[in-house]
Amino acid sequence: MQLKVTFLSSGLLVAVPALAINVVAFFGADCTGDVVYSRSDAIIDQCYSLCSNSAKSSSHSSVPSQAQFFESGGAHNSCTNGATLVLGGSSGCATAPAG
Repeated sequence: MQLKVTFLSSGLLVAVPALAINVVAFFGADCTGDVVYSRSDAIIDQCYSLCSNSAKSSSHSSVPSQAQFFESGGAHNSCTNGATLVLGGSSGCATAPAG
């Protein structure tokens, strides 16, 4: 399953350029295995796609409020119709649901 991710900042509509959010996508669950995507300059309130890559899990750090993860394709494509998984701010690892 492919994940797309967006980072939110407690409802703020202004991106803070000095704040760098880091995201790394992994082939395996629990942020293990080969890295399939890495970005160290992600911006708040933006949706990022792994393009044609597929990831089972994703780690994030420096997130001010929450990270939202979306299934790729179908009704959730382009970060729409509700996140599949929402994690709190700071840092963490998200594993895609089975399927």
